[in-house]
Amino acid sequence: MTTTINNIKDTFDELVGEDIVITVEAGRRKTRTHAGTLTETYPAVFVVELSNNDEESYDRVSYSYADVLTNTIEIDFPDQALVSPSDDEDAEE
Repeated sequence: MTTTINNIKDTFDELVGEDIVITVEAGRRKTRTHAGTLTETYPAVFVVELSNNDEESYDRVSYSYADVLTNTIEIDFPDQALVSPSDDEDAEE
């Protein structure tokens, strides 16, 4: 099965309220990790309420489903066992 933005959104709709960890490239071999709770989903974006905003100057972040599809950001739901897009390709072989 090919992963689409609609599939990602449907999955995120089911996981509202779950813990989430997002890893974002911050440039020149640096990454930034955000941990929090998936609080809202919209047609094009999802919102994460950050749980540890000690070093951050903001309480919420939002990303598009296209970021997930293109692997611009890495998503992990620590309490869930999800199939990633690369796992789908291995299953077809």
